Amino acid sequence: MNLSQLLQTCFRSILRNRMRSLLTSLGVIIGVGSVIIMVALGEGSQQAIEARITAMGANLLQINHRPPPPYLRTPSTRISAFTQDDLEKLKAESSFAIVISGIVQNNNANVIGGTGSAQVRLQGVEPDFQTARNWNVNAGYFIGDDDLSLRNAVAVLGRTTAKNLFGNAENALSQQIRIGTVYFTVIGLLENKGADFEGRDHDDIVIVPLDTAMTRLNNSPYINMIIMSVFSKDYMDAAQKETELLLRESRNIPDGINPEFVIMNQSSMISMASKTSKTLTGLLAAIAGISLLVGGIGIMNIMLVSVTECTHEIGIRMAVGARKKDILFQFLTESVILSLMGGALGIGMAFAAGRVLSMFAIPTAVNPVIVTVAVLFAVLIGVIFGFNPALKAAKLYPIEALRYE
Repeated sequence: MNLSQLLQTCFRSILRNRMRSLLTSLGVIIGVGSVIIMVALGEGSQQAIEARITAMGANLLQINHRPPPPYLRTPSTRISAFTQDDLEKLKAESSFAIVISGIVQNNNANVIGGTGSAQVRLQGVEPDFQTARNWNVNAGYFIGDDDLSLRNAVAVLGRTTAKNLFGNAENALSQQIRIGTVYFTVIGLLENKGADFEGRDHDDIVIVPLDTAMTRLNNSPYINMIIMSVFSKDYMDAAQKETELLLRESRNIPDGINPEFVIMNQSSMISMASKTSKTLTGLLAAIAGISLLVGGIGIMNIMLVSVTECTHEIGIRMAVGARKKDILFQFLTESVILSLMGGALGIGMAFAAGRVLSMFAIPTAVNPVIVTVAVLFAVLIGVIFGFNPALKAAKLYPIEALRYE
């Protein structure tokens, strides 16, 4: 029997029982579709998390002041936040930084605008903050060196804050807001950043000059955060080590004593998020893959039924010269075709599910490699679970097969 005849015979057998063939392939359809969409969800969420971390700024190091709890403090522990001296030392001696900015932050500042008020995140920053965070202004302009040195009462608003305070974000420009007892003029509106992977809205923010925040709002010389943009992601770890050494030297913290600050490495955050996402994706894909095995068992059951139904036909074919390998390949090919049909429909199901999920803003990223692997695995399932029924058919004796009713 040549290949053309073999395929015709298999398709004739499959189409003779269309509903049964579809139901037989259902396990493979669900298995292939589930594996593809689960991996797509995992990779989509991984890409979304990486994009949101990257949106915080290019090759960013974030140094936060975090004093140890009282029971871990020693006589040499300093609990005060960063000073201008710490900031200037980093700016003067850091070998890897493009820009550095100090930040004074209040996460629950009460701000009053023209048509409303809101509790927002307030940050006092330097002009280099804009470069470090890669955060453009799409209306007005950002804080300048003169605003910093003259301690001007000017503010740049995130889009969410501007909308909450003035009804329409565009109405906020050149208007005044009140923070505490100080009135600030809105000089710029930041471009949308969206939410981070923790769900915090980056656009719900008010930015003022660092020195203005320190003297006119906080009445304190301390800085509670420093951000640094490193010139290459390849030097993030080296920059982190150097930064810790410089701050230890500036703050007189000897080796062996835990510093009262923590340095967050953007590359490490991305790597950690990526590893977590890959582990979860692998687990989900493994769970979904179980349905492929269930589908294979279903194929084997139906193929055994098919062999029983076609026993008389097999006897006739053997009587007119069909060899055992012809019978073996016929049923094995039929099993593989059923698996391939299930794989093709599973791929279609996965792409349709991806479209639906994207309509609800759920990120997915279909990986062509996973699609190929899922289809090949489906074929393998067809071969493995179809081999036993095919072998049973091939081992039938012609006389006994012809007698079968």
